[in-house]
Amino acid sequence: MSAVPSEEEIRTLVRRVVSEAMPLDAAPEPAEDVETNQPSPRRSIAVGADHGGFAMKERIAFKLAEQGWDVTDCGTDSLQSVDYPDFAHAVARLVSDGTCAVGIVIDGAGIGSAMVANKLPGVRAAACYDLSQAANSREHNHANVLTLGAGLVGESLAWQIVETWLATPWAEGRHARRVAQITEVEREYRKGER
Repeated sequence: MSAVPSEEEIRTLVRRVVSEAMPLDAAPEPAEDVETNQPSPRRSIAVGADHGGFAMKERIAFKLAEQGWDVTDCGTDSLQSVDYPDFAHAVARLVSDGTCAVGIVIDGAGIGSAMVANKLPGVRAAACYDLSQAANSREHNHANVLTLGAGLVGESLAWQIVETWLATPWAEGRHARRVAQITEVEREYRKGER
């Protein structure tokens, strides 16, 4: 059994991973093919949290980096009170524009961050509280952003949810039509923008 990393070790690793991440103005590789909705094979992930999810975000980011994920930390970087919409938006933007293949946002309940993330084009955010929801959101709904509630899910279960969510492939088949309908609703309401 490995020792739990100290807060300073976590911060050092996250800083290193963030400093090595692709600059935001670089040409990103698409997170998924627009025509087929197939996810990119890249292992890039954006993580973010408000003050309520900060500690959980730090530990999850550390574990993801240990597993070889290219982690982009969108903040926050302390326990000081902040507004979750800022961090949910930052993560969702990186998924929406293709900089990162997937994202994880952690706040007190996970619900508000999912609402914010789902405002961005191409983002399908799911608040998950158990392994079944995590698998279903990926397999059936092709979720590309996971939101967690640090006040509702313990750290051990949260990590199991993350592992399940990342390991579950999209089933396509009958679900592809329904995900396409989600995309079509989004397109309908975006007409006339730009």
